[in-house]
Parts: sequence; structure tokens; C-alpha cells
Amino acid sequence: MVTGDAMTTMVTHAWRVGSRLEECLKGSPAPDASGIVTREEVAMARAAGLQGESQHHKRRSGRGRSAPLAQMHLNAAGIDVGATEHWVAVPADRDEEPVRRFGAFTADLYALAAWLQQCQIETVVLESTGVYWITLFEVLEERGFEVKLVDAHYARQVPGRKTDVKDCQWLQELHTYGLLHGAFRPEDQVCVLRSYLRQRSMLVAMASRAVQHMQKALEQMNLKLTEVVSDINGKTGMEILHAILAGERDPQRLASHRDRRCKHDQATIAKALEGHWRAEHLFALQQALEQYEFLQQQLQACETQIEACLQTFVTHVDVDTPPPAPARKRRARQRHAPDFDVHGYLAAMTGVDLTQIDGIDALTALKVISEIGLDMTRWPTGKHFASWLGLCPGNKVSGGKRSRMRSKPTANRAASALRLAAQGLVNSHSALGAYYRRMRARLGAPKAITATAHKLARLVYSMLRYGTAYVDAGQQAYEQQYRDRVLTNLQRKARVFGYQLVQEGTGSAQAAATL
Repeated sequence: MVTGDAMTTMVTHAWRVGSRLEECLKGSPAPDASGIVTREEVAMARAAGLQGESQHHKRRSGRGRSAPLAQMHLNAAGIDVGATEHWVAVPADRDEEPVRRFGAFTADLYALAAWLQQCQIETVVLESTGVYWITLFEVLEERGFEVKLVDAHYARQVPGRKTDVKDCQWLQELHTYGLLHGAFRPEDQVCVLRSYLRQRSMLVAMASRAVQHMQKALEQMNLKLTEVVSDINGKTGMEILHAILAGERDPQRLASHRDRRCKHDQATIAKALEGHWRAEHLFALQQALEQYEFLQQQLQACETQIEACLQTFVTHVDVDTPPPAPARKRRARQRHAPDFDVHGYLAAMTGVDLTQIDGIDALTALKVISEIGLDMTRWPTGKHFASWLGLCPGNKVSGGKRSRMRSKPTANRAASALRLAAQGLVNSHSALGAYYRRMRARLGAPKAITATAHKLARLVYSMLRYGTAYVDAGQQAYEQQYRDRVLTNLQRKARVFGYQLVQEGTGSAQAAATL
């Protein structure tokens, strides 16, 4: 048996001999017969040298190899979720067939959960797209499993695993070593509220599209109702639309439905209602108006369900007695706000008044609560919470340089609600409004909205986590604080260069900067 040092010596000698003989073959015109070496022998010598170097490198790398990863979840399973079938993988010692295929029907989901219980599985990881995972997630959670949903993008970083069978096996292996992090999902009670509010948002969006269809039909008949009425689905606009569909064509009679609060007079409205009537456009107007009214009925039913869901969070909410007047003036009721007292339910659920934060109204606070839940201990600090929302700048560092400062793209609905709230601070005379305007002047509107939404997120986290109250310092206090900070920085820079700042008008004839 040849040792490692002897093998290294032989390889080095063979490499040198092969190189020297190759030089002789190239440079010597007439070697004798005893010194002739074929090119095959040279190639063999070089191959032996490469093999020896490879073995020597393996021995050296094996000495510093780190310890293997510890298995954190021994009773773990991986599921690749699909629309028609689910592939499930368990540890190889739990069943003769550790990888099984199950259908997507409800009976198949129950059979899948029973098989996992038979295999003594405790934690399950799911990989899915769309909404195919929701029912399976709920079924497994009801059976007592610890269920995690992972992003398919992060679970498929290793190439060569493109089949459903290999996907579920790879998920099970990664989860065994604790290398997967589950997506955020609030408590089941909050999930119910979130579903109702998302349904309400969808109905509001559909109603907005119906209004656009009505405006298009009116414009095609050259009825300039949108130019003289601020909102066609208000009191004046709806009465005029119903009169048009009832057969009325006289502009003066149509304008007589004008409400006294309208900005334009009756003569101007009558002039705008002289149209070019077409049967096909009237039919489109009727369809859009009926759709809008139907969606309003659906919206009322959805708000009834939302109020019933909110009653499960609190035992009693006194909606008859008005809440005590806050320190500052309450905002006016929103256009699409629910008909019930959202503020009272929010105060009873959270114990704090989130509407005291400038830019956040009751409906915005309810949307945020439905997306993040009431348990703020899932995020260690407010910075973690803002980062989860995607409201922090990027921290990609390569070679000691930050390559990307842009915040990560996200579809978080709570972040979208906070961005809208930040955008509404453009005319606010509060400290947050002054901060938004200063950021917009320096960075532009998009970055200013993100920065202000970041502040709102940290304020919401602090109030929900620690029960603190928000007190607005006001625009003047914020501007004075900013001015003091700028002056402090200027004084420090002046001292570095050997100068002293002197306020203008304090001295008799002293210069503003002296050595």
C-alpha cells in the first residue's frame, strides 16, 4: 500500500519527467531509440499527476470539514400542494411507502391527515401557489399538526428537483433540519375578520367599476352630468339617472332634481343634460345602474357580517353612548365607511385609540388589525415589524458596498393601507404631515410615502404592543425640533474648522463667523 507522502512524491516525479520528455520531443531533432517516449506516456503521466493532486486536496479539505447539521424536526412531513393532487413525503422509516399521492377532494384530505397521524407526524410544511393550500392547512391544523406554509421561490433554490415527488421529499428534508420558515398567518378568529374585510374591499372596487361604466354611457350620449355634479352616485345624480331610465328627456325637468347643496345652478345642469339619446347607450346605463345598486345591497350584507364578527372579539360594546371627545378634532366620516361604529369596536378590541394617529381612520385601523392580528409579540421590535411590511430600505451588501437601497416589493395589504394613510398627510398640520412634506421635497413623493408609512407602522406597533398613547406634538414643534437639530450640526461643523456661529443681531458689529 502506498502512503500519501509517497504518492505525492511519485506524482511530482512523474509530472517533471513527463514535462522534460515532452520538451525533448519538441526540441531534439534526432533522438536515439532508447530515449524515445510516446505522447501516450506523457498523457498518462499528466493524468496521474492530476489524480494525485485531487486526492491530496480531498484529504486536506476533509480535515477542516464542519460538523453535519442537527436534525431539529424528526417527525416532519413535506407536502407539494396542487389543484388536483397532493404529494406527501414522510421519513423513510415511518412507512413502507414514504411518498404517497392523495387527491384534492375533501375525503382525500381527511385520509391524508389520518395517514400522517398514523406515521406519528407532528409538523407539516406546505408548498403551494394560489389558494389551493387553504383547506388542507385548516384540516391539518384542526387535527393538531403544526403547519407551515413556505414560499415556493425559497424552497426551490437547489437545481435538479423539478418533479412533484422530489419536491415533497426535498421539503421534508429541509424541514427536518429546520431550514424553512413559515409564512405569517394570524389567528383563526382574525382570519375570519380578514376574509370579510377583503370581500368588502372587492365589493367596493366592483361598485367603483360600475360607476365608471355609468359615466362612460353618459359620455357616449354627450350628457355632461359628471361636469356639473361632483358625484353621480350621490342624491342628485341618482335621481337624475332614475328619471332618465324612466323615460324623461326634458332637460329642465331632469335639472329640477338638483339638491340645494349643488355648486352649479339649475340652468347650468339643464344645459349639461341636453344629450344625443341612443338606445344602446341607455341599455348600458341601465345595466350599470342595476349592477351598482345590487352591489350596494351586497355591501350592506357584508357589513352586517363584519359587525357580527367583531362582536365575537368583545363581550360588550356600548354603541349607544358616544365615546368621550378626544383631545383633537375627529375626522369626518369616510365616503365608503361602514354604517356601524367601527371606532367603538376597535377601542374595545385593542385597548388603545389608533385613530389618534394622524392619517389613520377607523376603517384603516380595522384593515391593519385584520391583516396583522392582535398579538404583536411575533415581531421582536418595531423595526422587525416595519421590515416585514416591506417599508424598510434594502440591506444588500456586497464587497463592503450597499448594492440596493430600494425597499423590497410586497403585496402586503396592511402596508398598502399604511401607504394610503401616509399619502393623506399631505395637507395635515401635524408633526407627521410636516415630516411627509419635508421628505417629499427632498426625496420625492414615492419615497416620502414609504418613509412616512414606516413611521406609522412603528407607531401602530408601539401602541398595540405596549399600550402607549399617541400625542401629536404639532407641526410647529416638529419644525422647531428640526431647526434645532440643523443648528447643532452646523455648530459642530464650525468648531471642526475653527469657526464659531453667532446669531445675527445679537452682537453690535460682530461678524457672523470669526476665527
